[in-house]
Amino acid sequence: MNYQWFQDINNLSVSHPVLDSFMIFLSQKALYLYALVLLVLWFTNDSYKRLAIYSGITGILGLIANYIITLFYYEPRPFVSHHVHLLFKHAADASFPSDHTTGAFALSFAVFLSHKKLGSAMLAVAALTGLSRVWTGQHYPFDVAGSIVVAGIISILVYLLSPVFDPFVNVILRKYNQVQSTVKQAIWSK
Repeated sequence: MNYQWFQDINNLSVSHPVLDSFMIFLSQKALYLYALVLLVLWFTNDSYKRLAIYSGITGILGLIANYIITLFYYEPRPFVSHHVHLLFKHAADASFPSDHTTGAFALSFAVFLSHKKLGSAMLAVAALTGLSRVWTGQHYPFDVAGSIVVAGIISILVYLLSPVFDPFVNVILRKYNQVQSTVKQAIWSK
């Protein structure tokens, strides 16, 4: 079933050049869009700075969880095991779970838990990112589904354990504010 669904999606590629370009862009560059969103959040206000930090923590922990999973379970990528429409080259490392999809959903879920409107938009892009990983021949649908589960679990855990992370987040914010204050003083003293 996993391979059949993969074929159903991956076989749509190659005959739609504009859509292929869009899927390649999402598959390779969507995480830069997320970084841009977090950067905008960072420079908005202190509340959003906290959200950006928590999103970053969630994304990092999601990728660590993926790494741990690959130590116990190895699934070859579709292009290693089958003839597929591969739209760009990638290392033949573990297919399950998808790091791109985990990162996209972890950041999106983290934002969604605090800011529904922005989080919903990010989740839509995350869903397209997951689809793009199958479309371009990089992952099976279950790799993407597993990534969504990993990202969801990590996001909820970070959200529930925020009191544990708060001292760390407070240190980051305090250090940033000290550096910012020092820079402003240096600029104004000239």
